[in-house]
Parts: sequence; structure tokens; C-alpha cells
Amino acid sequence: MPFITLSDGSQKFFKDWGTGRPVVLSHGWPLNADAWDSLAVAVAEAGYRVVAHDRRGHGRSDQTWDGNHMDQYADDLAELLEQLDLTDAVLVGHSTGGGEVARYLGRHGSGRVRKAVLLGAVPPLMLRTEANPEGTPIEFFDGIRAGVAADRSQFYYDLSEAFFGFNRPGAAVSDGKRREFWLQGMQAGLKGALDCIEAFSETDFTEDLQKIDIPVLVAHGGDDQIVPIAASAEKAVKLLSQGVLKVYPGAPHGLVGAYETAFTEDLLEFVGA
Repeated sequence: MPFITLSDGSQKFFKDWGTGRPVVLSHGWPLNADAWDSLAVAVAEAGYRVVAHDRRGHGRSDQTWDGNHMDQYADDLAELLEQLDLTDAVLVGHSTGGGEVARYLGRHGSGRVRKAVLLGAVPPLMLRTEANPEGTPIEFFDGIRAGVAADRSQFYYDLSEAFFGFNRPGAAVSDGKRREFWLQGMQAGLKGALDCIEAFSETDFTEDLQKIDIPVLVAHGGDDQIVPIAASAEKAVKLLSQGVLKVYPGAPHGLVGAYETAFTEDLLEFVGA
């Protein structure tokens, strides 16, 4: 199985499929690279090299006690690009992974990157503050912490319902997708999962977004119950110098079915343009 050794000695897992211009995929919380499999196959079959990695504390990467914060996630992504010598890349980040991509570009620049995609992404800031009244109250994130700490197995399974929009009237519920979400969540280390809640909810990416000097596709579900669009995509695109917003009406946070197909088509068009 492919791993790189990071500068702190920890091991980072990645998948490396196909050939061509690299498309690098950063996953959401509490998932891992497997969450991208369907899209990764489609992108690799379209003639690109797809690199999907497990964030530290998640999946098959080492469950480090320290370093579960956005600066370190971004530095780990930088080491991945450097060790694999990826250039002219397209970075794609979903949810927490979108924060990772934004922080990478703000912290390391775009020398190795051609374009970026923020899908259902947390930037600029999820937390409600006086300056960010559209955000989500801290009590919501405290509830996530409490649920994960008390019974993460049940919490992850319950969360999958809203994640995929299966709680909406008329939704075609896939228990398989819910079990997939649960399985990936259970592969994340408890310490890393708890730390990451603060990382994705309380990190302010405003300055990162303002520094980005490449084209960015900001894609978001119109019915995202996990990362509400008003506090994320609608604000993020205004901070980007070359941002374009694509909204999928009625789509949930985790894209499935026709929504996933539509995003994959838009991604391939954006990458190839």
C-alpha cells in the first residue's frame, strides 16, 4: 500500500490512479480517500492522474496525537505534492478537505497548482460570530463533540442521514451509503476526529481565500444541511479573485446519484478547460 513519510515521521496513505495531469482529492470529516472512489475512477478514466489521500488521523494514515489542525493538514498536503513531484495539479477539496485546500494555497502558494475546486467546503468560516452571523452556533459543534465522544458509532450512523439528505421527503435512501459513511468514520482515530471538529468549524479561511490567485470552482448543494451555503460558498466566492459558483438545487452535503454525476461532469469540464 502506498505511503509517504511526513517530516514528523508519521505515515500518510494515498491512492495513485491513472496518468496525465494530476487531480488531487482531499476528503471531508470523518471520512477518508475511499469517499472519492466513484469520482476518482471517472476522472482517471477521462485521462487524468488521480491522487486521493487520507488525512492524518483518518483512514489508513497514522493516528497522531498532535497535529490535527488546518496548518498541519495543509503542510501534509504540501509534502504529498512535493514527494510525488506533482505539478500543474488541480486540487479538489470536499467539506473539511476544502478548508485544507484553501489553507494549503494560502500557506504554500499556487506554484504546483493550476486550479482548485471547493465542494461543499467549510471556508470562509463555519462558526457563528458577530462578524459572521450566517454561521452555525458553537452549541451545534459542541453537540458533535459530545456525540462523537459518547458513542461515535451511533453518532456517525445517525449523521449519515442528513449528510446524504436521506431525511428529506421522497429521498431514495441507500442504507449501503449510510453503512459506508459509518465504516469510514469508524476508521478515523477518536483523538483526530475530535480535534478535527474544531479545525473545520473554528478556522477562519478569509485571508487564505483572498490570497488564492488561480481559478476556483466553488460547488455546493442548495440543500446542504451540514455546511449551509449562505455561510460558506456564497461568501467564499466573493473573496476569490477568480471564483465561479455552481449551485446544485436540492443537493445535500454528500452528493449521490444524479447530483454526483452532475458534479463529476462539471469537474471534468473545469479541469479540461
